[in-house]
Amino acid sequence: MINHTSTKKHTELKAQAGNCDSLRTEVRKALGTLTGKWKLEILFLLGQRLHRFGELRRAIPGITQHMLTTTLRELERDGLVKRTVYPEVPPRVEYEMTPKAGRLTPVFDAILKWVGRGA
Repeated sequence: MINHTSTKKHTELKAQAGNCDSLRTEVRKALGTLTGKWKLEILFLLGQRLHRFGELRRAIPGITQHMLTTTLRELERDGLVKRTVYPEVPPRVEYEMTPKAGRLTPVFDAILKWVGRGA
């Protein structure tokens, strides 16, 4: 004889597992957007103010021009960085955080607190 209570419980557990898988997929996607040697450092700097390309390169010891360009393009593609090109000679390019990336500010605050630098 089938116990309807246990069948219902099994169905609920299966639904919860599906929600967990969906959540795990979203977390994996979000972390994938932020992983990389330089992304968080670039976002941290842009969280302070907008920067020109050369300023970012000088502010991040060890990053190559190619890697900075590649990383900025990825961050722009993911909607975390806004790139503005001014039609001047030589061209001026500025980078700033988008509002979407600005929502990471509590994450940076938590990291600073964790390392003993925050409030």
